[in-house]
Amino acid sequence: MVASVDRIALPWGSRTPYGRHGSWPERQDICLREGVDPDTVQRWVQAASILHSDGDAMDIAVVDGRMAGVRGRTQDRVNRGRLGPKDLFGWQANASADRLTRPLVRRDGQLVECDWATAMDRIATRSRELLRERGPGSIGFYTSGQLFLEEYYTLAVLARAGIGTNHLDGNTRLCTSTAAEALKESFGCDGQPGTYDDIDHADVIALFGHNLAETQPVQWMRVLDRLEGGDPPRLLCVDPRPTRPARAATVHLAPRLGTNVALFNALLHEIIRTDRVDHDYVEAHTVGFEELASRVEDCTPQWAARICDVPAARIGEAAELLGTADRLLSTVLQGVYQSHQAAAAVQINNLHLIRGMLGRPGAGVLQMNGQPTAQNTRECGANGDLPGFRNWQNDDHVADLARVWNVDPETIPHYAPPTHAMQMFRYAEQGSIRMLWISGTNPAVSLPELSRIRSVLAQDRLFVVVQDLFLTETAQLADVVLPAATWGEKTGTFTNADRTVHLSDKAVDPPGEAKSDLDIFLDYAARMDFRDKDGGPLITWHDPESAFEAWKRCSAGRPCDYTGLSHDKLRGGSGIQWPCNERAPEGTDRLYTDGISWAHPDVCETYGKDLVTGAADDVVEYRSLNPDGKAMLKAASYLPPHEAPDAEYPFQLTTGRTLYHFHTRTKTGRTPQLNEAAPDVWVEAAPSDASALGLDEGDLVEVATPRGALRGRLRVTDIRPGLLFVPFHYGYWDTEGGHAPDGGTPGRAANETTVTDWDPASKQPLYKTAAAALRRVERGDGRPAPAPTTTASAPSRAGTVPDTVGGPSALVTESVGAPPDRRKEQPE
Repeated sequence: MVASVDRIALPWGSRTPYGRHGSWPERQDICLREGVDPDTVQRWVQAASILHSDGDAMDIAVVDGRMAGVRGRTQDRVNRGRLGPKDLFGWQANASADRLTRPLVRRDGQLVECDWATAMDRIATRSRELLRERGPGSIGFYTSGQLFLEEYYTLAVLARAGIGTNHLDGNTRLCTSTAAEALKESFGCDGQPGTYDDIDHADVIALFGHNLAETQPVQWMRVLDRLEGGDPPRLLCVDPRPTRPARAATVHLAPRLGTNVALFNALLHEIIRTDRVDHDYVEAHTVGFEELASRVEDCTPQWAARICDVPAARIGEAAELLGTADRLLSTVLQGVYQSHQAAAAVQINNLHLIRGMLGRPGAGVLQMNGQPTAQNTRECGANGDLPGFRNWQNDDHVADLARVWNVDPETIPHYAPPTHAMQMFRYAEQGSIRMLWISGTNPAVSLPELSRIRSVLAQDRLFVVVQDLFLTETAQLADVVLPAATWGEKTGTFTNADRTVHLSDKAVDPPGEAKSDLDIFLDYAARMDFRDKDGGPLITWHDPESAFEAWKRCSAGRPCDYTGLSHDKLRGGSGIQWPCNERAPEGTDRLYTDGISWAHPDVCETYGKDLVTGAADDVVEYRSLNPDGKAMLKAASYLPPHEAPDAEYPFQLTTGRTLYHFHTRTKTGRTPQLNEAAPDVWVEAAPSDASALGLDEGDLVEVATPRGALRGRLRVTDIRPGLLFVPFHYGYWDTEGGHAPDGGTPGRAANETTVTDWDPASKQPLYKTAAAALRRVERGDGRPAPAPTTTASAPSRAGTVPDTVGGPSALVTESVGAPPDRRKEQPE
């Protein structure tokens, strides 16, 4: 069956129902440039999605050396041929007319074009000056969740062993550092226990703060197909907004912001009270059950109801759903990670551990990622950890890494935890960091309290290097701007949220003089002449494949073992889940199928932290509590949020994503179908709150907090009363302001309002805890908010605003049951 579907109006496409324990049917989605059909495509080049963490495998269509479209790869385990809206249309941004094509340097206050030698010499010269005058702690690197594995690993080596700085982190700190921390706290090590295939087998799927339909739309397609098949799963959704999963849920809980720990402790209380505990599993594989049970003993549903403003009976229904599940799959994302007490994510691990819901088909937890290569940032040591999930407090681990890099262990900074991003910007503000190299991310829109961040980046004493595709808000404040190649213009690998490694081959040349991030880092390392302890080059690789082979040596014997993989093995078939080695030559679908693997004191990635203070435990304490390396049931008590509504700021404010955009819209804002679906910022409020303030759909409103304000048009939705929502994607690159509000450009970015605060354990910023005020600036007079109607932003009253549609340019061919067309599939 072949259909043509408007994938803006129907973002999840048509259904292919299947029953529990069945195999998800294939459906190939194809989107080609107007005038191109499959028979005129000259080459199909293998890739995977770069605009979310799902890892949807696709082929890029190439015609006359240009991208001409994409198609899903039906043979891939992740998506079976399906693609989401950002996958289908986002490739067009590569050909945007405003791509950076030559380096820029600041002269007399202005950014001007120059050649690569001039730009790189300026960076290397400043680096050597700072090393000589102030030492390695004066240089910091802030990277992305969108580069390739080979690039992160190269960056980690040159930063940690070349420069010798402890200041290296990624923007994954903003989205999934709590995922990593929760896994480390519970299992001693990062690494996703579950797999997307668990969707096929679970009878209960719980989504905790995870709008799956908009953040990983292809996996929501999978859930939708299960819901329409035999023996469908029951859904539990914890989210204060009326998301698609919330509307489909058997039980939907919409708690007050900042109360997740109270809610989750009540769920644990009920499961323990009703003895839905797998005592044999707890005894064999965990430590800490008595402390956990004691801590939640008084956390009744009635107690939590008062804190969370959720009916106690509904909490009981949710606990019943979780406690009676035969196979429970839980997913977790920003509604937990970016909220007060992000350590609530650990309590979801606790739920699975006490129920014995790990390591079996349908029984797993997915502490999700938000970005396509966030997992690689963590694995490669570019996100506040040492490469290969090594423990910075374990001298043997540091010595082993030094052996791999052929440097003295003292070369690798491990006197303190690697510096997290929020602390790096504070050091820059205070003047101890004097050079900040920002690659593939846009902190002048994405970090909290933007007025402060802009002032930090604009300091004369701070030398800022930005490596990006476009002249972003951050690039406009830089001293040197380097034009980078992106997905489809370079070769590399990346790993999705369920540990599936994909290869993305180069399909077309980058524009102008733009270079891959790998080539830029290799150029810098060569100019700096970084050496190992024997006097040879510190970095011995020269291209993506040799960099991947170097990473394999670093990963050998570690939890994220890649030694069984190669670029050739990943080419042509499906992505493969790590660990992949001699013991598991075809990869590993689930972790912890036979106990807990990496929690022993000698091998664990961390000795844990105090979830309230963030203080690191030491090996003596860890070994005394967990000598045999079992999973740790870590309890957490509820604490009130730091900022609460008051008379001046009576609302709570949360920020988040929308289906059609990614991060700060540098790509999706340049994609016509996606941008037209959500062209500008908006503000969501509940009907009762809008009525009390005399507000209507489309009114221009101002949201203000103690830090700043923004303006957007109002969308009245079924969001929780007392709560405002603003999407965080919108900045200033497409306004007269350029990089900030000015006289003609009012505040537009959500982070004008957010607070500089972070979780003590994961160091993740808290974007979902601000207190805010709402007022009307002008009446809408019938003009609707620019919010889509297909998502959680749908109006409370159907039919009151025009439906979101894409029209002819958004038509996508969906093929079900037809043999996949794999002709002319080849790398360049």
